[in-house]
Parts: sequence; C-alpha cells; structure tokens
Amino acid sequence: MSTLRIFSGGAPKEIFLQLTPQFEQASGHKVEYVFAVMSALRDKVAAGDKADVLVMPTNILDEYQKNGVVLAQGRAILGLVSINAVVRSGAPKPDLSTPDKFKQTVMNTRAIVHATPGATPSGTHMGKLIEQLGIADAMKGKIIHRPALEGGVQLVASGEAEIGFYPKSEVINTDGLDVVGPLPAAIQLTTIYGAAVTTASSSPDAGRAFIAFMTEPTHRAAWAHAGFDPPP
Repeated sequence: MSTLRIFSGGAPKEIFLQLTPQFEQASGHKVEYVFAVMSALRDKVAAGDKADVLVMPTNILDEYQKNGVVLAQGRAILGLVSINAVVRSGAPKPDLSTPDKFKQTVMNTRAIVHATPGATPSGTHMGKLIEQLGIADAMKGKIIHRPALEGGVQLVASGEAEIGFYPKSEVINTDGLDVVGPLPAAIQLTTIYGAAVTTASSSPDAGRAFIAFMTEPTHRAAWAHAGFDPPP
C-alpha cells in the first residue's frame, strides 16, 4: 500500500478531511495533505517538491498537463466554487445584489478582508475588481489581505473586518460566520477545481484511485454541503 502526498488549495480542505478516513479504510492507502495558497503550491511544484496528486483550478492543471507535469489519465473535476461574502454571526447582512450595491457596500465598510492578490484566484479577482470599480483609492487602509485559512475568517468572526470575500467552500460551515451570499453574476469568479496525478508520482494507480473515490456520485451531497457546486 502507498502513502499519497496531495498538494491542494484550501477550498477542498473540509471535504477531504471528511472523506479521507473512508478512502484510507477502503483502499489501504494513506494520505498526507499539503494545503496552501496556490502561489505557494506552484512554487513547490517548480522547486521539484514531490506530490502524487495536485488539486488545483483546472486552468492550472491544463497548463501542467501541457508541460508534462500531470497526466491526463485519471483527471477529474471536483466541483465549482464561487466567491461569497461573509459577516460575523448575527451581524446585518449587506445588500450585494448588484455590482452597484456591492460597490456602495464595500465603500461604506470600516474594513473588508480577502486573500492576497496573486496568492489565490479569489484574492487576485478581488484585487482586480476593486481596481475596475474605480474605488482603489477610496478603499486604501480599509482592505486587509489575509487568506481565509490563514486567519482571514477569524478577522471577520472577531469583527476586525466587517465583511470577508472568500471561496464559498472555505467559509460555508465556519463557526462565528454567516454567509451573505455570492457576488453578483456580472462580477463573480467561479473557480473549477480539479485533480490530477503527477507524472513524478511513484504510485499513479493509487493517485487515480484517490481521485475516483473523491468523485464518486455517492459523495456529491457531501461536496455540495462543503460549498462545491456540481461540475458542468
């Protein structure tokens, strides 16, 4: 039996930790995870840090497949994750129903928090969105850059930030937070998460078994509960 090393962004962390004991029991394989922001994972891959499976947005996996880093065989889509707003539990939920409402809401906040632009897809999107809406100057000093899994959610739960903007899967079942809802469709970023076995894996069959297990139809409800919409 093999010990699989999985590099993954933070979005699927909850569901992986839920389903992994079942996979280990059924397969006999063991699983070790490295959860990190996407920029850090890409640095690890570039440095030759060994992984058996990469769990990343599909556009990144497409690039890696083209460059021979991951295999096409066994690749799968795990689900779609949208950016959602969260507030402290019990706090009033802001109106984010339109881009104009979003713009007005964030300008009227004391502080918002989202992941660092360049570190994660959602952080990059939020940084660009603030620029595109022409409110970057108005928001200076009111934006905190912190990934959800590195303390960002705690900043919202404590009230230090009034609103957080993160992938739904990273905040949906977090104590101390209420999910307000997704960004308006016109300014939304939907990330398609996928999984692929690396060409450097010494246990490719086990890696494919892991991906197949995680994408079994019987687990669809668990993925939905964790904030992942079904694959297209």
